[in-house]
Amino acid sequence: MSDPRQTPLVRSLPSTVPFVAPERLEAERGVTFDARLGANELPFGPSPKARAAMAEAVEDIWKYGVADMPALRGAIAARHGIAPEAVTVGEGIDGLLGTLVRLYVAEGDAVVTSDGSYPTFNYHVAGVGGVLHKVPYRGDFEDPEALVARAAEVGAKLVYLSNPNNPMGSVHDAAAVQAMIDSVPEGCLMVLDEAYTEFAPASSRPEIDTTDRRVIRFRTFSKAYGMAGARIAYGIAHPEIAGSFDKIRNHFGVNRIAQAGALAALGDEPWLADVVEQVARGRDRIARIAQQNGLTPLPSATNFVTVDCGRDGDHARALLAALTARGVFVRMPGVAPLDRCIRISVGTEAELDVLAERLPLALRDLGAG
Repeated sequence: MSDPRQTPLVRSLPSTVPFVAPERLEAERGVTFDARLGANELPFGPSPKARAAMAEAVEDIWKYGVADMPALRGAIAARHGIAPEAVTVGEGIDGLLGTLVRLYVAEGDAVVTSDGSYPTFNYHVAGVGGVLHKVPYRGDFEDPEALVARAAEVGAKLVYLSNPNNPMGSVHDAAAVQAMIDSVPEGCLMVLDEAYTEFAPASSRPEIDTTDRRVIRFRTFSKAYGMAGARIAYGIAHPEIAGSFDKIRNHFGVNRIAQAGALAALGDEPWLADVVEQVARGRDRIARIAQQNGLTPLPSATNFVTVDCGRDGDHARALLAALTARGVFVRMPGVAPLDRCIRISVGTEAELDVLAERLPLALRDLGAG
């Protein structure tokens, strides 16, 4: 029964969690996974400098975090050659998306995204009563031209693109992304989610221009920096857009430990470069394992590989279930025709050994079934 004291909008919404945690699946199964390869985390963890900084910050955890984060915002700004006023920091990209949607979307406002793209964005839009308009992928890529065309058609307040893309791992080059920015219709803001950009070639990133009011870019410490559990990310935009987050954001939402870790991580370029190399090797190994089992790995610019299972969504879901039963946690896209695939995150060598051993067994289970 819904609580009648809640708003009509909230009462109309389902209780949903965009991603079921592997810990919940482990509790249901009564056993832990031997290979945690589904959440696009970085099993190598944060840099030693970030670990040390976070350990030291524990001593001051009795204090609130620094609300305006001048040191961290300054370091992010210096890294990108922009002014600190063009940077906003929040509780992961998920938290930043939630604040962004509250800033720009009123009940009934149109928002455009790709059908099958990052579901947490959709969750936030639904939470404020926005109206989602979805366009299909073009092959295994989001379709920038179709996105902006639909945004113009419906008078969208926001249009969302992830580059590199989750869940497919595909990436557009900088020229295609810039062309989308240049085509954003009047009255609309482009949301460019670059969570995986450190794994992608530099040629996929258009130049940052904080004088451009048509786009906001989001980046995170969850992926290449190995700090998913710390919940910290940042946005880059025109200073008036970035500054508007201060109107409604949770000012103490980013804790001191996360702030310290992110600041130290930015100062450890050799570690980041090594991580990117390790992830590239891991992607190659996942691709080989898939091919050895008659599956087709898709090109990836992320820390995961999307694997085409060769049939339909029912077959891919059955394979996912078979892998789960054998102690391998993976995920998959939820919308056809993308759901012909499963998505395998880069893990440790030991975890990929488990994948290599158990993927053929899971496929054999399907054949036996």
